[in-house]
Amino acid sequence: MKIAYVNPNATVAMTDAMVAVAAQVLPAAQIIGLTNHDGPPAIQGAADGEAALPGVLARIAQAEADGADAVVIGCFDDTGLAEAQGMTSLPVLGIGQSSYVMAAVLGRRFAVMTSLPISIPVIEGNINSGGYAPNCAGVLASDLPVLTIDEGSEETRAHLAACINQAARDTKAGAVILGCAGMAPLRQDLTTRTGVVLIDGVAASATLAQAAVSYLSSAR
Repeated sequence: MKIAYVNPNATVAMTDAMVAVAAQVLPAAQIIGLTNHDGPPAIQGAADGEAALPGVLARIAQAEADGADAVVIGCFDDTGLAEAQGMTSLPVLGIGQSSYVMAAVLGRRFAVMTSLPISIPVIEGNINSGGYAPNCAGVLASDLPVLTIDEGSEETRAHLAACINQAARDTKAGAVILGCAGMAPLRQDLTTRTGVVLIDGVAASATLAQAAVSYLSSAR
């Protein structure tokens, strides 16, 4: 099984980190990463998503040409998800979408902890349009830029842990979704620091992509 992670932003380190996380979840699968070098360094708000879209769709086509069995859009905003699903017969998932689905599978009402406040409207829009709103206890911002989160310093981890604990207390959610791809490698550390059930969209998307490919294979 070959799964391609398409990173809508131009930061290669984030692509590599997502590939590493997905490979831990699916060690028998071939996980490849495609970076949108035509996109902004980080996706922070609707304008960045719009700027990244042409490059994202080009990488979807590349992933299909490279023989991928499934594609994951590695941005929590699910940049270009609907457009990508409309241009290929392959399963295409977003890490935001996968997080919401996993929360439902686990039976957990969720809160989302994202990067900056500018990201909240896009995330809330996706939650509403996807029908996940009844299960959402709130979308909150850590006030940390995406690339700061991606660096993963001790100060950043401590700050995120404090934000997650507060979100869990304030919303009484049964799980907190890590609303930024840069948080994916931090999940274990943040779980240890907080004791909160954390859902990471990169890990969730790997599991769901495998399930989608297996389901389609069984129907042939």
